[in-house]
Amino acid sequence: MLHRSLPRLRCVLKHLRAVQMSSKADEEILFHTNKSLGVITLNRPKALNALNLSMAHKIYSQLLNWEADPNIGLVLIKGAGDKAFCAGGDIRAVTEAGRKGEPLAQEFFRQEYILNHKIGNYKKPYVAFIDGITMGGGVGLSVHGMFRVATERTMFAMPETAIGLFPDVGGGYFLPRLDDNLGIFLALTGFRLKSRDVKHIGIATHFVESSKADELQQRLSGLGSHPSKDQVASVLEELQAQSKVDADKEFTLKPHLDKIHQLFAGSTMESIFESLERDNSQWAAQQLQILKKMSPTSLKITLRLLLEGKKRSLAEDLVVEYRLSQRCIADKDFYEGVRAVLIDKDNSPQWNPADITEVQQKKVDWYFSPLEANRELVL
Repeated sequence: MLHRSLPRLRCVLKHLRAVQMSSKADEEILFHTNKSLGVITLNRPKALNALNLSMAHKIYSQLLNWEADPNIGLVLIKGAGDKAFCAGGDIRAVTEAGRKGEPLAQEFFRQEYILNHKIGNYKKPYVAFIDGITMGGGVGLSVHGMFRVATERTMFAMPETAIGLFPDVGGGYFLPRLDDNLGIFLALTGFRLKSRDVKHIGIATHFVESSKADELQQRLSGLGSHPSKDQVASVLEELQAQSKVDADKEFTLKPHLDKIHQLFAGSTMESIFESLERDNSQWAAQQLQILKKMSPTSLKITLRLLLEGKKRSLAEDLVVEYRLSQRCIADKDFYEGVRAVLIDKDNSPQWNPADITEVQQKKVDWYFSPLEANRELVL
C-alpha cells in the first residue's frame, strides 16, 4: 500500500512547492539570510520595484529585527530583475489619495522618511546594490547607507521638479554636500547620471559590474557576524578592481564642471536664470530650456531646501521635507505634474503659477512653515 501512495505523495509535495514558489514570486518584497548576511530584495520588477507604503513598513521592521540580531552582521538591499533597483515611490497612488483626502498621502511620506532616517543611522554595515534605475524612493533606500554600489546599468536621477514635487528622501541633506554645486544642478534639472558617473560624483561609494552580483553577495555573507566597515570596503574594492566595464569613459559632466560651479551658484532662481541667459553658450541655453519646463514653485522650494540643508542634519532635513511634502499635497502643481508625466503622458503640464517671477515669497514661506503639532514628522 505504501509504495502505491508514494507517487501521490510526491505529486502533493511537488504541488505544495510550486504553490510556495508562486507565493514568493507574488510577494512585493523578500527577506532572507545567508549566513550572517541579511538580504532585502525589492520584488516588483514589472513596476520597476517602485516603493509603496507596505514595503516601507516591512523594510523598516526587518531592519530593526536584524539590527538587534547578534547573528546578523550586515545587510544587503537589491532589486529584482535587470532594469531597476527602485525607480521611485508609488506617486500615482499618493496623488490619488491626496485628491480624496485619504491618509495615504500623509502616511507614505511619513513612513518613507522614517525609513530613510533609520538607514542613515543604521548600526551595522548596509550595502545598497543599485543595479539599474535608481530614482526618488530608490535613492532614499540607498544613498544614506554606508555603502552604495553602482553598476554599468545604474541610472541615477532626482527628477521631482518635473512633476511638481522636490528632491525629497533626504535630498536636501545629501545633494548640497556634493562638490561644485553639482547637487543643486542635479536637483533643479533632473539630470541623469549613468554607470561610473554615479561613483565619480560621490553618490555611489563603489562600482562593481552587474555580472558580479552573486559573487558580491557570497563574499559579503562570509564576513561573519561582526564585520568591520573596513572588511566590507575591502570586499567591494577587490570586486571593483576586477570590474573593467566603462573604465575608460570620462566623467560625463567633466567638461561642464566650471559652468555648473559658476552658473548654479545663485541664491535665487531668478539669479540662476539670469546667469544662464548671460552665458551665451549652447550648454547654458539647453539647461535654461530644461528649467523652464519644470514647476516654478518646485524650483524655488528646491533651491531653498538645498541652500538651507547644508547646515541641517539628516533628521532636521527630513522634518522640513515632510512639511514640504504635505504642502505639495495641499497645492496644485504636484497633481498637474503627475497627470502630465505619469497619467496622460502628454508632458505638457500647466503650472500655476507658470513663471518663476510669479512665485511669491509668501507662498515659498508657506511651504516651509510648520504643520500642526500633531502632524509634524517625529524621528
